[in-house]
Amino acid sequence: MNKENISKSVIRRLPRYYRFLSELEEQGIDRISSEKLAITMRSTASQVRQDLNCFGGFGHQGYGYSVPKLRSEIMKILGLNKQYKAVLIGAGHFGTAIAAHMKFGKLGFQLVGIFDNNERITGTYINDLIIRNENTLEEFCRENKVDAAFLCIPRAAAPQVVKRLYELGVKNFWNFTHYYIRDDYPDAVVENVHLSDMLMTLCYSMDKSED
Repeated sequence: MNKENISKSVIRRLPRYYRFLSELEEQGIDRISSEKLAITMRSTASQVRQDLNCFGGFGHQGYGYSVPKLRSEIMKILGLNKQYKAVLIGAGHFGTAIAAHMKFGKLGFQLVGIFDNNERITGTYINDLIIRNENTLEEFCRENKVDAAFLCIPRAAAPQVVKRLYELGVKNFWNFTHYYIRDDYPDAVVENVHLSDMLMTLCYSMDKSED
């Protein structure tokens, strides 16, 4: 399987498959047809089969899909079994919420460090992780072989922080800033999250529904 040939639209649907299959497994459902899975996904049976055929199919004629097996296969495809080591930069209100409530272990990551430059909160804890001063970032990343960074910092601070991380070999980012990392580091792997854009899109949709 060559993941480079899989379209982004298919890849972005995989987490939904995984989430829905996890819910089905929790309900004790062992088997599901492409038609019923399509209803759950708000999709079509043809789309489901096309998506899964990109990775080998996994179904059997007249049987459908084994829910536990398909969930396990998608988990492997997404790399959720890898447990990549990650650090979170920026322990303000938003960063603290992310660090405290995201179930990283179920999402392919192990959060190993939290960093901030605010001396009032460094030395305190979020769950069982101490908030470290950003001055110790280089030493920590080298010692812990960090794979990824979650950026919950202001846009103005992002370029310098990313430069430090990139020079350490950390090239994978979950980016909540408005700094476009790949403009300066084309080989970086980045997932940008713009919450304000999403909220404005909701506002647009609500406005149009009133027309």
